[in-house]
Amino acid sequence: MKSLLFLVLISVCWAEPHPDNSSLEHERIIHIQENGPRLLVVAEQAKIFSHRGGNVTLPCKFYHEHTSTAGSGTHKIRVKWTKLTSDYLKEVDVFVAMGHHRKSYGNYQGRVFLRESSENDASLIITNVILEDYGRYKCEVIEGLEDDTAVVALNLEGVVFPYSPRLGRYNLNFHEAQRACLDQDSVIASFDQLYDAWRSGLDWCNAGWLSDGSVQYPITKPREPCGGKNTVPGVRNYGFWDKDKSRYDVFCFTSNFNGRFYYLIHPTKLTYDEAVQACLKDGAQIAKVGQIFAAWKLLGYDRCDAGWLADGSVRYPISRPRKRCSPNEAAVRFVGFPDKKHKLYGVYCFRAYN
Repeated sequence: MKSLLFLVLISVCWAEPHPDNSSLEHERIIHIQENGPRLLVVAEQAKIFSHRGGNVTLPCKFYHEHTSTAGSGTHKIRVKWTKLTSDYLKEVDVFVAMGHHRKSYGNYQGRVFLRESSENDASLIITNVILEDYGRYKCEVIEGLEDDTAVVALNLEGVVFPYSPRLGRYNLNFHEAQRACLDQDSVIASFDQLYDAWRSGLDWCNAGWLSDGSVQYPITKPREPCGGKNTVPGVRNYGFWDKDKSRYDVFCFTSNFNGRFYYLIHPTKLTYDEAVQACLKDGAQIAKVGQIFAAWKLLGYDRCDAGWLADGSVRYPISRPRKRCSPNEAAVRFVGFPDKKHKLYGVYCFRAYN
């Protein structure tokens, strides 16, 4: 009997009010159960892959450690999804659910909902994925005083490309860099995206902004102007700089597009303004830099004809290197920013699907 009483005492803490001090305790009895069910939140996959325009499910399920049931039944389950910013300094609200209440936020409105394939399924479905959806998401489940979280990374199939404006090298502060990428059908790239691009062979000597506010550049072939010929290949890091005053290039990221990218067959070469009008007359718009990179990288688009793009640059995509057409490497070749009024080239157009 004594041993049984001892076991009860070590598993349960029982606090009775002291008769002389009842006003402090307000006749409260506190029970602390050390071995009760603990809420666990689990993501079956830590990394999910998708593409722009697709639908994706971010996995998340919750359990109690010592039971097989989803919840205790004494408290309503609250599920909250947030997105972690690239610098991890804050979280952006995505979706919250409690009972019959559902709410989505920002540009996720109308695009996100819970899968709920079972009573313990808190997985989030994102429809019509956009470039800004890339990143890490936190699934938080709260039941009474218990809560737990899991993190899932959403990666997008796409391409990273360096970008500088007509003004030339190192002319963008961070905010201008963000706008420059958006203007070219892309977003400013993350470090992870630049690192993956470097592993795939991206080599670029000009430093550029990344989404976390750092300035970096990828080197696969070390050489004297790019950190020294005796250094090892890698992603060089300049660190974090003043987003308003410091000026660099930028690395942009783009993914699949919902439309047709093509070189417009035209009887004559065109000035920039003529190129814009020719695309409009064909039921399209002059293509953006992000679109030529996506067509080249993701669709294998190959054309040896230089053509105008929306930013006033002239480029052409080569997927099969050959004589007089990028003989040494597959790349989007950059001709430059020619005089818009007097130089004549072809044009690349983009027609969006409805």
